[in-house]
Amino acid sequence: MALATLGGGCFWCLEAVFQPLQGVSEVVSGYAGGSRSAPTYRDVCSGTTGHAEVVQITFEPATLPYRDLLDIFFAFHDPTTLDRQGADVGSQYRSVIFTHSPEQVLIAGEVIEELQRSRVFDDTIVTTVEPLTAFYPGELYHQNYYQRNASQPYCRAVISPKLAKLRSAYRERLKR
Repeated sequence: MALATLGGGCFWCLEAVFQPLQGVSEVVSGYAGGSRSAPTYRDVCSGTTGHAEVVQITFEPATLPYRDLLDIFFAFHDPTTLDRQGADVGSQYRSVIFTHSPEQVLIAGEVIEELQRSRVFDDTIVTTVEPLTAFYPGELYHQNYYQRNASQPYCRAVISPKLAKLRSAYRERLKR
């Protein structure tokens, strides 16, 4: 098993996208990249700690290679907006890849370069690639958020369309 730690806006959205994928055994919503130890959601939302909302994904690389995981990551958020995803604004919503190994650094750089070269996005990719120094799991009420709150308006308006796209574009990648 391997770990990937990714930030692309609200962690509830990324958690819901990665949980149903074959090869993924666990997705934990949390915080990374900041200066305060053990930050709370309120701390991170203040925008003063430097943390990003992230998901930490435990996955089987033989089933879901890291490169494929990053391809999915880039398909489900806008990596061209600095410190913003939709209505969520602030550095805690930045697009970031926190790496766990030199191999992940290399692959992340290659994927970003390939996306830039192929002009998949109209604007420049602003996703940063940083070594993971610490990951702090979010509060329990953030874990499995969509599964527990699917009828909540935010989930219906923002997450449900992402899951419809996942089912349509990545059907072969979903758990049976």
